[in-house]
Amino acid sequence: MFIAGFPAGAWGTNCYLVAPAAGEECVIVDPGHEAAAGVEEAVREHGLKPVAVVLTHGHIDHVASVVPVCGARGIPAWIHPEDRYMLSDPEKALGRSFGAQLMGEITVGEPDDVRVLTDGSVLELAGLTLTVDHAPGHTGGSVTFRTPAAPELPPVLFSGDLLFAGSVGRTDLPGGNHDALLQSLARVCLPLPDETVVLSGHGPQTTIGRERVANPYLLQVAGSAAPTGAQRRGL
Repeated sequence: MFIAGFPAGAWGTNCYLVAPAAGEECVIVDPGHEAAAGVEEAVREHGLKPVAVVLTHGHIDHVASVVPVCGARGIPAWIHPEDRYMLSDPEKALGRSFGAQLMGEITVGEPDDVRVLTDGSVLELAGLTLTVDHAPGHTGGSVTFRTPAAPELPPVLFSGDLLFAGSVGRTDLPGGNHDALLQSLARVCLPLPDETVVLSGHGPQTTIGRERVANPYLLQVAGSAAPTGAQRRGL
């Protein structure tokens, strides 16, 4: 499996292009604020052909480039129905104005082809298998995407703003729920193998094994410890 990733925009949101190999069809995960140019650069550099966009949740820092990216390629975008409204009304999702000076020019709205994600569904896209897990807490419609292990390759979790290296997503915005986030960590993350590579919405990659022993929130839901002031992240 081939993965190209880069941080984009005002919040340094990670966007990923995932393919069976360089030079093949790919899926784009979370083309957020100012991600369109980075997507085009990665497509050219690695000879990729995007066939779909998949979204871990609806916050503007993860979806701001969906319309131009999908429109330029004529491809669908997948999002959980509880977060779909955020594509057209990002300020409602944040409970405040995000400010044109910070965001610059953005195009809000839905692409021509929007498809909905459901818990436990399996997407077969670009020669990839992505398992969807509904993981509310950061938003009501947050999801993660899992790829299976392959020969000599560990499984991968695209965790969005559910799980970060050493922390978790914030829950103080509209639709956020701290208890639901903890439940999602326990249900979605704890059962995964330690070797699972975690590619988050913000910050560096990590593994489930590393977070199992060092992340205070995973320790809490595992019954081992309680958070001690770890800083939560994300928009």
